[in-house]
Amino acid sequence: MSVSVVYWSGTGNTRAMAEAVAEGIKEAGEEAVVLEVGGADAKSLASEDAFALGCPSMGAEQLEETEMEPFVETLEPLVAGKKILLFGSYGWGDGEWMRDWSQRMENAGAVLIRDEGVIANEAPDDEALQECRAAGKDLAS
Repeated sequence: MSVSVVYWSGTGNTRAMAEAVAEGIKEAGEEAVVLEVGGADAKSLASEDAFALGCPSMGAEQLEETEMEPFVETLEPLVAGKKILLFGSYGWGDGEWMRDWSQRMENAGAVLIRDEGVIANEAPDDEALQECRAAGKDLAS
């Protein structure tokens, strides 16, 4: 089984989290494919049983608007029954964007690996990276 990790990252923080999720997937014995959202196809991703999506908090605690939000809008009607891990970093606020995103995916029928995703304040510390690896492992199991 191949598990995709699709992300958008402005500063590299969410990319570091994506790589840690991929390490966890590999630790579980599965193949991980890490893709920037600009190189991903929503319909192809939706053909997988499990995948991860990463995006930092932007603006007023929302998804990145030019690439990630349109991708999620296209993917949303296709996620029912899929195992999904959401992750990302933030610089302010309290993680509202991740709670909103999690609720949105649950409402669309997704099965979330972590109820409110995995979030890190600014650059992910060792604890956040360990949580990303553990979540990746759970996603692939």
